[in-house]
Amino acid sequence: MDYEIFNLGDVLLQSGVTLPNAFLAYKTYGKLNEQKDNVIVYPTAFGDQHVQNEWLIGSGMALDPEKYFIIVPNLLGNGLSSSPSNTPPPFDRATFPQVTIYDNVRLQHQLLTEKFGIQKIALVVGWSMGGIQAFQWGASYPEMVERIAPFGGIAKPWPHTLVVLEGVKASLLSAVGFDSSKINQLSSTDMRAVGRVYAGWGLSHAFYREELYREMGFDTLEDFVAGVWEDSFMNMDPHNVLAMLWTGQHADISANPSYNGDFDKALQSIKALACIMPGSTDLFCTADDNEYEAKRIPNAVLKPIQSIWGHFAGRGINSVDNQFIDDNLKHLLSHSTNE
Repeated sequence: MDYEIFNLGDVLLQSGVTLPNAFLAYKTYGKLNEQKDNVIVYPTAFGDQHVQNEWLIGSGMALDPEKYFIIVPNLLGNGLSSSPSNTPPPFDRATFPQVTIYDNVRLQHQLLTEKFGIQKIALVVGWSMGGIQAFQWGASYPEMVERIAPFGGIAKPWPHTLVVLEGVKASLLSAVGFDSSKINQLSSTDMRAVGRVYAGWGLSHAFYREELYREMGFDTLEDFVAGVWEDSFMNMDPHNVLAMLWTGQHADISANPSYNGDFDKALQSIKALACIMPGSTDLFCTADDNEYEAKRIPNAVLKPIQSIWGHFAGRGINSVDNQFIDDNLKHLLSHSTNE
């Protein structure tokens, strides 16, 4: 086991349900300095675990463990933190409680403050649903967070994003005829269709037209869809996927007692320096959505990743996109919040 567990005890979730014996799985890189001010929080995305974040961490990079104490908390529902797949009855599988991004960030805050005594965060960075968590950190703890850098992530699921996630969910639920009483019968094999549906959204039209999957070692489109999309989704637990989809669909940073659904107010409350990096061809976390958000965050800049890798411009696969993200993170970290 290359990660640690922070036991949260019985957690009252935003839904009003108490999740007993909840826990966060997390991994740290580097050392916390005496001032406890060299902290970077890097939450995981939908379906990812901490290992998938490691492409952006390394010596000489913006997220340099020789300079920073980097904490990667795993999303609730991802199979390592409390999830449908590792929670005993009566909250296992289909009966796992609904967990929000607000819940996730509140529990991550508990980890930082109780376990490490951290009161200041230099940066919260994340891709996709990790990006939503970065926005939520900025809105929930504006005095604590000095910088945020969401890439390929939005501050709420805009209507089209909701439709995309609903289509992904429907492809899984169709395996049991949309019968809620049969959801516990779902297996990893039923995830095959989910991979096929998501294949059309994760990458751009131009990516497929220019056959960039050949750069990844796939000779045909069919090989790519089967070898990447089917395989990756079939390795996921279907109940974990449903839990994370629910979290994603309800991930509005203003859906909490602090803002009562006032999305613009939540954005305007973010005091952190913000570098927001959408993929220029992202089909469901669009640059237009991020532009709306960036205009309402007082200290935000919008830096689109000019890439035909769609949503996966932030996935750590394409070296040019990786360099762009790292360069912008270095630039952001070089600027003081007092400037």
